[in-house]
Amino acid sequence: MRKESLSFLSKLVETPSPSGFEGPVQEVWLKRTAPFAHSTRVDVHGNAIATLNPEGTPRVMLAGHCDEIGFMVKYISEEGYLSFAAIGGIDIHLVPARRVLIHSAEGPVPGVIGKKPIHLQDPATRATQKLEWHNLWIDIGVENRKEAEKLISLGDPITFTDGFSRLEGSLAVGRGFDDKMGSFVVSEVVRLLCDRKIKASVHAVSTVQEELGLRGAKTSAYGIDPDVGIAVDVTFASDYPEMDKKQVGDIKLGKGPVIARGANINPKVFTGLVETARAKKIPYQVDPSPRATGTDASVIQLTRSGVAAALVSVPNRYMHTPVETICLKDLENAARLLAAFIESLKPGQDFIPFGKK
Repeated sequence: MRKESLSFLSKLVETPSPSGFEGPVQEVWLKRTAPFAHSTRVDVHGNAIATLNPEGTPRVMLAGHCDEIGFMVKYISEEGYLSFAAIGGIDIHLVPARRVLIHSAEGPVPGVIGKKPIHLQDPATRATQKLEWHNLWIDIGVENRKEAEKLISLGDPITFTDGFSRLEGSLAVGRGFDDKMGSFVVSEVVRLLCDRKIKASVHAVSTVQEELGLRGAKTSAYGIDPDVGIAVDVTFASDYPEMDKKQVGDIKLGKGPVIARGANINPKVFTGLVETARAKKIPYQVDPSPRATGTDASVIQLTRSGVAAALVSVPNRYMHTPVETICLKDLENAARLLAAFIESLKPGQDFIPFGKK
Protein backbone atom coordinates (compact mmCIF):
# COMPACT_ATOMS: atom_id res chain seq x y z
CA MET A 1 0.00 0.00 0.00
CA ARG A 2 1.14 3.55 -0.76
CA LYS A 3 2.88 5.22 2.18
CA GLU A 4 0.41 8.14 2.24
CA SER A 5 -2.59 5.84 2.04
CA LEU A 6 -1.28 3.67 4.87
CA SER A 7 -0.70 6.75 7.01
CA PHE A 8 -4.26 7.92 6.31
CA LEU A 9 -5.70 4.53 7.27
CA SER A 10 -3.68 4.47 10.48
CA LYS A 11 -4.87 7.97 11.41
CA LEU A 12 -8.49 7.01 10.83
CA VAL A 13 -8.11 4.05 13.19
CA GLU A 14 -6.30 6.08 15.84
CA THR A 15 -8.89 8.89 15.83
CA PRO A 16 -11.89 8.25 18.11
CA SER A 17 -15.35 8.09 16.50
CA PRO A 18 -18.00 6.32 18.59
CA SER A 19 -21.44 6.59 17.00
CA GLY A 20 -22.76 10.11 17.53
CA PHE A 21 -19.25 11.50 18.15
CA GLU A 22 -17.68 11.18 14.70
CA GLY A 23 -16.51 14.78 14.30
CA PRO A 24 -12.76 14.25 14.86
CA VAL A 25 -12.48 11.40 12.34
CA GLN A 26 -14.62 13.25 9.79
CA GLU A 27 -12.18 16.15 9.92
CA VAL A 28 -9.35 13.72 9.17
CA TRP A 29 -11.36 12.25 6.26
CA LEU A 30 -12.24 15.63 4.77
CA LYS A 31 -8.70 16.99 5.01
CA ARG A 32 -7.36 14.00 3.12
CA THR A 33 -10.18 13.65 0.57
CA ALA A 34 -10.85 17.30 -0.31
CA PRO A 35 -7.80 17.79 -2.60
CA PHE A 36 -9.07 15.00 -4.88
CA ALA A 37 -12.71 16.17 -5.08
CA HIS A 38 -14.52 18.93 -6.92
CA SER A 39 -16.31 19.83 -3.68
CA THR A 40 -16.86 18.62 -0.13
CA ARG A 41 -19.54 19.30 2.46
CA VAL A 42 -20.93 18.11 5.76
CA ASP A 43 -24.67 17.62 6.28
CA VAL A 44 -26.73 18.22 9.41
CA HIS A 45 -26.11 14.69 10.74
CA GLY A 46 -22.34 14.91 10.28
CA ASN A 47 -22.01 12.82 7.11
CA ALA A 48 -18.94 13.98 5.16
CA ILE A 49 -19.51 14.06 1.40
CA ALA A 50 -16.96 14.46 -1.42
CA THR A 51 -18.23 14.97 -4.97
CA LEU A 52 -16.60 14.37 -8.35
CA ASN A 53 -18.13 15.46 -11.68
CA PRO A 54 -21.32 16.80 -10.07
CA GLU A 55 -23.21 17.24 -13.37
CA GLY A 56 -22.48 13.71 -14.62
CA THR A 57 -24.81 10.75 -14.94
CA PRO A 58 -25.59 8.28 -13.55
CA ARG A 59 -25.37 9.56 -9.96
CA VAL A 60 -23.33 7.11 -7.87
CA MET A 61 -23.17 7.15 -4.09
CA LEU A 62 -20.41 5.34 -2.20
CA ALA A 63 -20.93 4.89 1.54
CA GLY A 64 -18.44 3.74 4.15
CA HIS A 65 -19.38 4.44 7.75
CA CYS A 66 -16.79 6.02 10.01
CA ASP A 67 -18.39 5.34 13.39
CA GLU A 68 -17.02 2.72 15.75
CA ILE A 69 -18.40 0.91 18.78
CA GLY A 70 -17.56 2.38 22.17
CA PHE A 71 -19.04 3.46 25.49
CA MET A 72 -20.58 6.48 27.22
CA VAL A 73 -20.27 7.82 30.78
CA LYS A 74 -23.61 7.32 32.55
CA TYR A 75 -22.91 8.00 36.22
CA ILE A 76 -20.15 9.11 38.60
CA SER A 77 -20.12 7.57 42.08
CA GLU A 78 -19.27 9.47 45.26
CA GLU A 79 -15.88 7.72 45.17
CA GLY A 80 -15.18 8.94 41.62
CA TYR A 81 -15.76 5.68 39.74
CA LEU A 82 -17.54 5.88 36.38
CA SER A 83 -20.49 3.74 35.35
CA PHE A 84 -20.91 3.41 31.60
CA ALA A 85 -23.04 1.94 28.83
CA ALA A 86 -22.21 0.47 25.44
CA ILE A 87 -22.47 2.40 22.17
CA GLY A 88 -23.24 -0.24 19.54
CA GLY A 89 -22.91 -4.00 19.83
CA ILE A 90 -20.10 -4.95 22.22
CA ASP A 91 -19.46 -8.37 23.75
CA ILE A 92 -19.43 -7.60 27.47
CA HIS A 93 -16.93 -10.42 28.11
CA LEU A 94 -14.25 -8.41 26.25
CA VAL A 95 -14.63 -5.40 28.52
CA PRO A 96 -13.26 -6.08 32.04
CA ALA A 97 -9.60 -5.31 32.74
CA ARG A 98 -9.14 -3.16 29.62
CA ARG A 99 -7.56 0.28 29.23
CA VAL A 100 -9.82 3.02 27.87
CA LEU A 101 -9.82 6.70 27.01
CA ILE A 102 -12.65 8.99 28.04
CA HIS A 103 -12.89 11.74 25.40
CA SER A 104 -13.76 14.87 27.34
CA ALA A 105 -14.04 18.48 26.21
CA GLU A 106 -10.60 19.11 27.73
CA GLY A 107 -8.94 16.13 26.04
CA PRO A 108 -8.59 12.36 26.53
CA VAL A 109 -8.62 11.02 30.09
CA PRO A 110 -7.09 7.54 30.61
CA GLY A 111 -8.89 4.96 32.68
CA VAL A 112 -9.08 1.25 33.38
CA ILE A 113 -12.12 -1.00 33.59
CA GLY A 114 -11.68 -2.65 36.96
CA LYS A 115 -12.09 -6.31 37.84
CA LYS A 116 -11.92 -8.21 41.13
CA PRO A 117 -8.73 -10.36 41.32
CA ILE A 118 -9.17 -14.06 40.63
CA HIS A 119 -7.88 -14.81 44.15
CA LEU A 120 -10.95 -13.12 45.66
CA GLN A 121 -13.58 -14.57 43.36
CA ASP A 122 -15.87 -17.33 44.58
CA PRO A 123 -14.64 -20.51 42.82
CA ALA A 124 -18.17 -21.94 42.83
CA THR A 125 -19.63 -19.06 40.79
CA ARG A 126 -16.57 -17.85 38.85
CA ALA A 127 -17.32 -19.86 35.71
CA THR A 128 -21.04 -19.10 35.66
CA GLN A 129 -21.07 -15.49 36.82
CA LYS A 130 -23.14 -13.34 34.47
CA LEU A 131 -21.64 -9.95 33.63
CA GLU A 132 -23.93 -6.91 33.66
CA TRP A 133 -23.06 -3.43 32.42
CA HIS A 134 -24.24 -1.80 35.64
CA ASN A 135 -21.77 -3.92 37.63
CA LEU A 136 -18.73 -2.67 35.70
CA TRP A 137 -16.81 0.51 36.45
CA ILE A 138 -13.99 2.71 35.15
CA ASP A 139 -11.22 3.88 37.48
CA ILE A 140 -9.56 7.16 36.40
CA GLY A 141 -7.44 7.48 39.53
CA VAL A 142 -9.34 10.21 41.38
CA GLU A 143 -10.50 10.14 45.00
CA ASN A 144 -14.08 11.41 44.68
CA ARG A 145 -16.84 12.65 42.38
CA LYS A 146 -15.73 16.27 42.62
CA GLU A 147 -12.29 15.44 41.26
CA ALA A 148 -13.78 13.30 38.51
CA GLU A 149 -16.17 16.07 37.42
CA LYS A 150 -13.21 18.40 36.89
CA LEU A 151 -12.00 16.00 34.17
CA ILE A 152 -15.05 14.43 32.56
CA SER A 153 -18.79 15.02 32.03
CA LEU A 154 -21.83 12.78 31.83
CA GLY A 155 -22.30 11.62 28.23
CA ASP A 156 -18.60 11.73 27.33
CA PRO A 157 -17.72 8.99 24.80
CA ILE A 158 -15.19 6.27 25.61
CA THR A 159 -13.01 4.02 23.43
CA PHE A 160 -10.57 1.21 23.95
CA THR A 161 -6.95 2.36 23.66
CA ASP A 162 -6.01 -0.24 21.01
CA GLY A 163 -4.68 1.38 17.82
CA PHE A 164 -3.33 0.41 14.41
CA SER A 165 -0.46 -2.03 13.96
CA ARG A 166 0.88 -4.46 11.38
CA LEU A 167 0.96 -8.23 11.58
CA GLU A 168 2.94 -10.51 9.27
CA GLY A 169 2.62 -10.07 5.52
CA SER A 170 -0.18 -7.73 4.45
CA LEU A 171 -2.33 -8.14 7.56
CA ALA A 172 -3.13 -5.28 9.90
CA VAL A 173 -4.92 -5.10 13.24
CA GLY A 174 -6.82 -2.22 14.76
CA ARG A 175 -9.82 -0.95 16.66
CA GLY A 176 -12.72 0.06 14.45
CA PHE A 177 -11.80 -1.35 11.05
CA ASP A 178 -15.58 -1.82 11.10
CA ASP A 179 -15.92 0.46 9.33
CA LYS A 180 -13.21 3.11 9.18
CA MET A 181 -11.87 0.77 6.54
CA GLY A 182 -14.97 1.63 4.46
CA SER A 183 -14.40 5.37 4.88
CA PHE A 184 -10.82 4.77 3.78
CA VAL A 185 -11.88 2.88 0.64
CA VAL A 186 -14.38 5.49 -0.56
CA SER A 187 -11.72 8.19 -0.11
CA GLU A 188 -9.27 6.05 -2.08
CA VAL A 189 -11.84 5.74 -4.89
CA VAL A 190 -12.04 9.53 -5.10
CA ARG A 191 -8.24 9.67 -5.25
CA LEU A 192 -8.09 7.07 -8.02
CA LEU A 193 -10.80 8.76 -10.10
CA CYS A 194 -9.79 12.40 -9.69
CA ASP A 195 -7.59 12.43 -12.82
CA ARG A 196 -9.72 10.11 -14.96
CA LYS A 197 -12.42 11.12 -17.40
CA ILE A 198 -15.64 9.69 -16.00
CA LYS A 199 -19.21 10.13 -17.13
CA ALA A 200 -20.79 9.36 -13.77
CA SER A 201 -21.28 11.81 -10.91
CA VAL A 202 -19.63 10.39 -7.80
CA HIS A 203 -20.71 11.19 -4.24
CA ALA A 204 -18.39 9.52 -1.75
CA VAL A 205 -19.81 9.59 1.76
CA SER A 206 -18.18 8.86 5.09
CA THR A 207 -21.43 8.06 6.88
CA VAL A 208 -22.25 8.31 10.58
CA GLN A 209 -24.24 6.30 13.13
CA GLU A 210 -24.32 3.04 11.17
CA GLU A 211 -23.83 1.04 14.36
CA LEU A 212 -27.03 2.56 15.78
CA GLY A 213 -29.28 1.70 12.85
CA LEU A 214 -27.77 2.86 9.51
CA ARG A 215 -28.86 6.40 10.31
CA GLY A 216 -26.31 8.48 8.39
CA ALA A 217 -26.68 6.51 5.17
CA LYS A 218 -30.45 6.93 5.27
CA THR A 219 -30.36 10.72 5.42
CA SER A 220 -27.38 11.24 3.10
CA ALA A 221 -28.86 8.96 0.44
CA TYR A 222 -32.11 10.92 0.57
CA GLY A 223 -30.19 14.15 -0.01
CA ILE A 224 -27.96 12.80 -2.78
CA ASP A 225 -30.78 10.90 -4.57
CA PRO A 226 -28.41 8.49 -6.36
CA ASP A 227 -29.17 6.14 -9.24
CA VAL A 228 -26.62 3.65 -7.89
CA GLY A 229 -25.62 3.29 -4.24
CA ILE A 230 -22.76 1.05 -3.10
CA ALA A 231 -21.99 0.46 0.55
CA VAL A 232 -18.44 -0.47 1.55
CA ASP A 233 -18.21 -2.42 4.79
CA VAL A 234 -16.57 -5.39 6.45
CA THR A 235 -17.89 -8.93 6.39
CA PHE A 236 -17.16 -12.03 8.46
CA ALA A 237 -14.00 -13.85 7.48
CA SER A 238 -14.30 -17.59 8.07
CA ASP A 239 -10.63 -18.54 7.81
CA TYR A 240 -9.92 -18.93 11.52
CA PRO A 241 -10.80 -21.48 14.23
CA GLU A 242 -14.42 -22.02 15.32
CA MET A 243 -15.94 -20.25 12.30
CA ASP A 244 -18.58 -22.35 10.53
CA LYS A 245 -18.32 -21.97 6.75
CA LYS A 246 -21.76 -23.54 6.40
CA GLN A 247 -23.11 -20.58 8.35
CA VAL A 248 -21.13 -17.62 7.00
CA GLY A 249 -19.61 -18.93 3.76
CA ASP A 250 -16.00 -19.47 2.72
CA ILE A 251 -14.50 -15.98 3.02
CA LYS A 252 -10.75 -15.53 3.35
CA LEU A 253 -8.44 -12.61 4.03
CA GLY A 254 -6.28 -11.74 1.04
CA LYS A 255 -8.59 -13.31 -1.54
CA GLY A 256 -10.12 -10.03 -2.63
CA PRO A 257 -13.16 -7.87 -1.91
CA VAL A 258 -16.48 -9.60 -1.31
CA ILE A 259 -19.40 -8.79 -3.62
CA ALA A 260 -22.80 -9.44 -2.03
CA ARG A 261 -25.58 -11.10 -4.01
CA GLY A 262 -29.23 -11.25 -2.97
CA ALA A 263 -32.42 -9.29 -2.34
CA ASN A 264 -30.60 -6.18 -1.14
CA ILE A 265 -28.49 -6.06 -4.30
CA ASN A 266 -29.44 -4.83 -7.76
CA PRO A 267 -28.69 -7.70 -10.19
CA LYS A 268 -27.26 -5.44 -12.89
CA VAL A 269 -24.91 -3.70 -10.47
CA PHE A 270 -23.81 -7.09 -9.12
CA THR A 271 -23.11 -8.34 -12.65
CA GLY A 272 -21.28 -5.14 -13.49
CA LEU A 273 -19.02 -5.45 -10.45
CA VAL A 274 -18.22 -9.09 -11.22
CA GLU A 275 -17.53 -8.37 -14.90
CA THR A 276 -15.29 -5.45 -13.92
CA ALA A 277 -13.33 -7.62 -11.49
CA ARG A 278 -12.81 -10.25 -14.15
CA ALA A 279 -11.84 -7.74 -16.86
CA LYS A 280 -9.33 -5.99 -14.58
CA LYS A 281 -8.08 -9.27 -13.07
CA ILE A 282 -9.03 -8.15 -9.58
CA PRO A 283 -9.55 -11.08 -7.18
CA TYR A 284 -13.03 -11.18 -5.66
CA GLN A 285 -15.30 -13.34 -3.54
CA VAL A 286 -19.11 -13.65 -3.53
CA ASP A 287 -21.28 -13.51 -0.43
CA PRO A 288 -24.81 -14.93 -0.82
CA SER A 289 -27.06 -12.58 1.18
CA PRO A 290 -30.66 -13.81 1.21
CA ARG A 291 -31.95 -10.97 3.41
CA ALA A 292 -31.25 -7.31 4.01
CA THR A 293 -27.51 -7.09 4.58
CA GLY A 294 -27.57 -5.08 7.80
CA THR A 295 -25.26 -2.51 6.21
CA ASP A 296 -25.75 0.95 4.73
CA ALA A 297 -26.86 -0.82 1.53
CA SER A 298 -30.13 -1.76 3.25
CA VAL A 299 -31.34 1.82 3.66
CA ILE A 300 -29.76 3.12 0.45
CA GLN A 301 -31.79 0.60 -1.56
CA LEU A 302 -35.05 1.90 -0.05
CA THR A 303 -34.37 5.61 -0.50
CA ARG A 304 -37.10 7.65 -2.20
CA SER A 305 -38.48 5.49 -5.05
CA GLY A 306 -35.59 3.02 -4.85
CA VAL A 307 -31.87 2.87 -5.64
CA ALA A 308 -29.83 0.26 -7.51
CA ALA A 309 -27.87 -0.87 -4.46
CA ALA A 310 -24.80 -3.02 -3.96
CA LEU A 311 -22.42 -4.02 -1.20
CA VAL A 312 -18.67 -4.49 -1.53
CA SER A 313 -17.07 -5.78 1.65
CA VAL A 314 -13.62 -6.59 3.00
CA PRO A 315 -13.10 -9.77 5.05
CA ASN A 316 -12.59 -9.05 8.74
CA ARG A 317 -11.51 -11.39 11.53
CA TYR A 318 -12.69 -10.81 15.13
CA MET A 319 -15.39 -8.24 14.28
CA HIS A 320 -16.50 -5.84 17.03
CA THR A 321 -13.42 -6.49 19.13
CA PRO A 322 -10.39 -4.23 19.70
CA VAL A 323 -8.30 -6.57 17.50
CA GLU A 324 -10.16 -6.58 14.19
CA THR A 325 -7.84 -7.99 11.54
CA ILE A 326 -7.89 -7.32 7.78
CA CYS A 327 -5.64 -7.67 4.75
CA LEU A 328 -4.39 -4.42 3.24
CA LYS A 329 -4.41 -5.93 -0.24
CA ASP A 330 -8.17 -6.44 0.05
CA LEU A 331 -8.61 -2.71 0.73
CA GLU A 332 -6.52 -1.80 -2.31
CA ASN A 333 -8.44 -4.19 -4.53
CA ALA A 334 -11.80 -2.96 -3.24
CA ALA A 335 -10.85 0.61 -4.20
CA ARG A 336 -9.56 -0.54 -7.60
CA LEU A 337 -12.77 -2.49 -8.27
CA LEU A 338 -15.07 0.40 -7.39
CA ALA A 339 -13.05 2.93 -9.38
CA ALA A 340 -13.01 0.72 -12.46
CA PHE A 341 -16.74 -0.02 -12.17
CA ILE A 342 -17.60 3.68 -11.93
CA GLU A 343 -15.31 4.43 -14.87
CA SER A 344 -17.30 1.93 -16.95
CA LEU A 345 -20.68 3.58 -16.35
CA LYS A 346 -22.38 5.49 -19.17
CA PRO A 347 -25.14 8.13 -19.26
CA GLY A 348 -28.59 6.61 -19.63
CA GLN A 349 -27.44 3.24 -18.34
CA ASP A 350 -30.40 1.09 -17.28
CA PHE A 351 -30.53 -0.61 -13.89
CA ILE A 352 -34.08 -1.96 -14.10
CA PRO A 353 -33.49 -5.62 -13.17
CA PHE A 354 -35.61 -7.27 -15.88
CA GLY A 355 -38.05 -6.61 -18.73
CA LYS A 356 -35.67 -4.53 -20.86
CA LYS A 357 -32.95 -5.60 -23.23
